[in-house]
Amino acid sequence: MKFLYLWLNVGSFIIPFIFSFHPRLKFYKKWKSFFLGIIVMMAVFIPWDIIFTENGFWGFNPDYLTGYYLLGLPVEEWLFFICIPYACIFTHYALLEISPKFRFGHRTTHIIYISLITALIIILWYYYDHWYTLLSFVYALLVLAIVFNSKKELLRSFFATYLVILIPFFIVNGILTGTGIEDQVVWYNNDENLAKRILTIPVEDTIYNLGMLLTVLFVTEASGKVKV
Repeated sequence: MKFLYLWLNVGSFIIPFIFSFHPRLKFYKKWKSFFLGIIVMMAVFIPWDIIFTENGFWGFNPDYLTGYYLLGLPVEEWLFFICIPYACIFTHYALLEISPKFRFGHRTTHIIYISLITALIIILWYYYDHWYTLLSFVYALLVLAIVFNSKKELLRSFFATYLVILIPFFIVNGILTGTGIEDQVVWYNNDENLAKRILTIPVEDTIYNLGMLLTVLFVTEASGKVKV
C-alpha cells in the first residue's frame, strides 16, 4: 500500500489532536512545553536515526513511502517523531485526567524501576556489541536514572500509562515491521539487535519507545510544571 507509513502517522495523530481541544482534557494548553520536549527528543533521536540508516542498521521500504527525504530520512520518519509521541503523551494525560489515581504506588514503582534497570544492565553485559541494543538500552538507563533522581513521582504515572500505550504501539509498530502486510515498512539488521521479536517487532523497540516518550514527558513536565 503506497504511502502506508504516512497514513499510519496521520491515523495515530488525528484523533488525539481533535480531542486535544476537549473542554476537560485541554491538551492544547500543554503544547508549548510538549513541543519543547519534542525538540529535545529529536535532537537526540534524529542524529541517531540518520547514523543507523547510513550504516544499514535499519532502513525503509520505498514501496510504502511518499519518496521525499530530508537528511537521508523519509519525511514519514520525521513525522513519526512528532505524531507518535503526540498520541502517546496525549494518552498519558488523558488517562490521568479521567482517572487521577491511575498510577502505581511508591513501592511498586521502585520495584519496577529496579527490575527494569537490572534487566537492561544484565542484557547489555552479554549483548553490548549490538549497536541497537547498546544505544537503546543505555539511553533508557540514562533517562530512567535522571527521572528517578529528579522527578520520581513522574515514574508512578508513566509506568502505569506506558502499559496502556503499549497496546496501540504494538499495533502501529507491528504494521511497520511487517504484521499484516506483504513486506516491512521498516526493516532491521538483526546483526545489530538481539534478533528477538514480539511478533514482528524487535524487543529493542519497546525500550527505544520508552526512552523516547519518557524524554518528551520529562521535558514537558519540567518546563510546563504541569500536574502529574
